[in-house]
Amino acid sequence: MTDKKGLLRSCRCYMEQTRQGAETNAQSELLFLFGGGRRGQQTRMTMAVHGLTHEGHTRDVEQVYLRCSQGSLEWLYPTGAIIVNLRPNTLSPAASRLSVCIKPSADSSGTNIYLDLNGRLRLLLREQDQARGKIHCFGIQEGALFIEAVPRTDISRRITAFQYELISNMQGVEEPSLAAPCQPCSDAEVLLAVCTKDFVARGSIKQVAQEEECSSVSVDISRLYRQKIHVFVSGGPRVRRWSGHIKMPLQCGVKPGEGEFLFTGTVRFGEAWMGCAPRYKDFVRLYRQALRQGTNPCHLDTD
Repeated sequence: MTDKKGLLRSCRCYMEQTRQGAETNAQSELLFLFGGGRRGQQTRMTMAVHGLTHEGHTRDVEQVYLRCSQGSLEWLYPTGAIIVNLRPNTLSPAASRLSVCIKPSADSSGTNIYLDLNGRLRLLLREQDQARGKIHCFGIQEGALFIEAVPRTDISRRITAFQYELISNMQGVEEPSLAAPCQPCSDAEVLLAVCTKDFVARGSIKQVAQEEECSSVSVDISRLYRQKIHVFVSGGPRVRRWSGHIKMPLQCGVKPGEGEFLFTGTVRFGEAWMGCAPRYKDFVRLYRQALRQGTNPCHLDTD
């Protein structure tokens, strides 16, 4: 018990929990696990909620505030409902432009998931849709997650589980995959993408494979400027080339093309998703023009 209490104390600045409509002192058992970084720098959260402690109190609603940029939630043996408020750990004007993405696990079941905006519910995910593992995104201003258990006699085998990420839409420019996934980027968006995206790489398209809900673009990277996590794998210590896969929506109809591109994009749940991807020669011309005019937002070595 000492270790568990110590863990809860160290997590207090990241999580707040309240109860609405409760007429009992029974508490849900909460488990919090954090990873990486020193105190004040941790951004991942894993939380498990055990619903069996609510037996006989199915009308109770737990309010949980998760103040991490990414993490996961598991609700074991769900009964009643919980409201999950996903918020950044710091307050700023940019927080209103955040988007939230959730990805249910393949065995997630037992609940329906809604968006709750001032008591008005909008269905986001039915129980039967969660096992598909499809990513769903929405603006942080659209509300909290209202997760309601589906009434059943036997709940012992039901677990609702999903990962979540908060995505920043820098300076009001939305992620291409969230807004208009196949629309070409403007010059300003290309220049900004080089400075802000999770990965920036120069390379070529080897092949395109059609998956169930997206295209997987196999790429050969000749120069890797930046990657948030290792989505591109090195060919070896003596080979300065990398390879990997970048996801794109099916409707974009991407095809293999000759020449080199500047790939930029977002890493979402460990997978690379394409953002702006101009031909490299076009980017170099645009970037050098911005250098002459002094309008380039950051420096990139194009030699």
